[in-house]
Amino acid sequence: MSNPFEVLGLGPTASAEEVRAAYRSLVKKCHPDMFPDAEARQKAQKKMIALNLAYEEAYHLASSRRVNTYTQTLPPDDAVHLAAKMLRQHSPESALRQLMRAETRDGRWYAMQGQILMQMEQFDSAHQSYREAVRQEPDNNAFRQGALDAALAMKQSRTLRGRVRQLLHRKQHR
Repeated sequence: MSNPFEVLGLGPTASAEEVRAAYRSLVKKCHPDMFPDAEARQKAQKKMIALNLAYEEAYHLASSRRVNTYTQTLPPDDAVHLAAKMLRQHSPESALRQLMRAETRDGRWYAMQGQILMQMEQFDSAHQSYREAVRQEPDNNAFRQGALDAALAMKQSRTLRGRVRQLLHRKQHR
């Protein structure tokens, strides 16, 4: 993810109100429920994840006026380590934010992204992340197992039983 203000189409000095308005405008244009086609809905879902993360970060920064702190990048190992720590604390959004600060992306980075997305129940995206990890490190069996787990979760989530479970899970976490 680039600077969260850029994702929202704003400059780094935008106010919290401008951040909120830009976010709402963009969400109306790309909400997954607006797309009947599964492929378009999946692309919109990815865009929504990026928008949600950008909004959360940009709003926080605009509210506290700590605009420059976001630009700090991390070595990939540090970003993966911090993301794993946030994931253990059951904070997948924070984990994803930390992971996005990595200077470069390798197989471990994509596998961690897959883990985070699995916890967020974004199974399609998690599967894609694990597949990229496997592509970069084909002999890593842990990455292959992650890809398989994500594929199974993705398949199960598409059944009626899986959809009902997801709806119930979302209601519990509101």
